[in-house]
Amino acid sequence: MVIGYLECPTGIAGDMCLGALVDAGVPLEYVIEQLKKLDIQHPYQLNSKKVTRNGQRATKIEVEIPHDSNTQRHLPEIEQLITTAALPPKATAWSLKVFHQLAKAEGRVHGILPEQVHFHEVGALDAIIDIVGTCLGLDWLKIHQLHCSPMPTGRDTVKTAHGLLPVPVPAVLQLWQTRQVPIYHNNLEGELVTPTGAAIAVALADSFGTPPPMNLQTIGLGAGTKELPLPNILRLWLGETVEEKNTDTIVVLSTQIDDFSPQGIAYTCEQLLQEGVLDVFTQSIAMKKWRSGILLTVICYPEQVTTCETIIFRETTTLGIRRSIQSRTILEREIQEVQTIYGKIRVKVASFGEGNNKQIINVQPEYEDCAAIARQSNQPWQNIRKLALKYYYVKE
Repeated sequence: MVIGYLECPTGIAGDMCLGALVDAGVPLEYVIEQLKKLDIQHPYQLNSKKVTRNGQRATKIEVEIPHDSNTQRHLPEIEQLITTAALPPKATAWSLKVFHQLAKAEGRVHGILPEQVHFHEVGALDAIIDIVGTCLGLDWLKIHQLHCSPMPTGRDTVKTAHGLLPVPVPAVLQLWQTRQVPIYHNNLEGELVTPTGAAIAVALADSFGTPPPMNLQTIGLGAGTKELPLPNILRLWLGETVEEKNTDTIVVLSTQIDDFSPQGIAYTCEQLLQEGVLDVFTQSIAMKKWRSGILLTVICYPEQVTTCETIIFRETTTLGIRRSIQSRTILEREIQEVQTIYGKIRVKVASFGEGNNKQIINVQPEYEDCAAIARQSNQPWQNIRKLALKYYYVKE
């Protein structure tokens, strides 16, 4: 699988993300053609150029707007703009997710609902282009997993539609809090992380921290606008996941719930299983104030994360979902059939190794087959199971 890592030594902004993607090989012409599908009435030009930052080459993205555009947009308007554009499905879903995260953060800052947020700078044309363009680029590169480094805080004030604000601005702090993003101060002055950049990372990154194991193939360099003591460059590492034979990568999603119906939990689990997740299970726990609660855990593949989180948020009262990416070792599995005196029973055979080194590790008759025959023959289920194992080993 293609894996990406955003390294943010001088922060992250929307234009830096798009610049890094173009530098990594995403055709700017493709992005421009896709963006034309958005029903944007205001004229603009999207350009890229090669620049140097402290002697290092990088790609700088610029959005040129002939006339000032101060249009204030609400979340429903932006949703309409994106959903009616016939963009690639993943780019559409990711773009909406970024704007939802941004609206929630701005809403918390101003004490209003996300749908009521006025997107001033963030809702401006260049920000929409940066966010949607970034999602188009990630989709074009077929990135399955995206990870991000810790983020620098910066230090200064910045002029906004609400007047002078301290850096990091409140929306960025809210976004960091949402995902518990690791942050640090690197003694650089200025706004290093913009709300747009933070929203992209918070909405789309699978984890924050050190680079994941990968076979590194390409590095894309997206330039920021300011000249800083450090090269003002966002580095996008691209590679493939490192997987040994009989291993794969999974994501573990978990959330604690203490204010929801058990019937609703059961329905949620059914919905998740219908999506083909690897496993869903619940545990009874004691939460803060010693209230009884449920720990809901889902094990799925990385490409199922967005769908699973959508189901959990839609069907339960949870306010947050934790995720961790793990590597698992799996045995080779094969379904065989044995013919017993009562009928055929499927047997799951788990093995390890290949050729002459292949070893049978575990043999288990399928529960449903044993249960069906036990009902038909009026025999104990455990006797049918033992019979299936006997016939398997006799056959072998």
